[in-house]
Amino acid sequence: MTAPAPALADELTSTFAALADPTRRAILSRLAAGDATVNQLAGPFPLTQQAVSKHVKVLEQAGLISRSRVAQSRPCRLEPARFEAAADWIGRHRQLWQDRYDRLDEHLAALREDGDR
Repeated sequence: MTAPAPALADELTSTFAALADPTRRAILSRLAAGDATVNQLAGPFPLTQQAVSKHVKVLEQAGLISRSRVAQSRPCRLEPARFEAAADWIGRHRQLWQDRYDRLDEHLAALREDGDR
């Protein structure tokens, strides 16, 4: 298996670091339903708007969301490309480990057959 390119590794690091926080994951879940402002995102959380803004900034720096300007509003929007890169990385590693488990199962089955003889 080859190592990811340095830029991809940095993107993955920031992506997974941003996803490590449950509040940020909840914000992303909310944004999956549609764009929202920080005020709208802050509603269900027992946090200040300033704290939610900090979480939004981390998500934005990780490339998981973007913010635009619509009149006085600054809605947040999911950016699916970064999620796809993380999912691809997870998928490659899932396949690698599945292949290893399959080989281990085959090896254990062969050992059992040898033991039964």
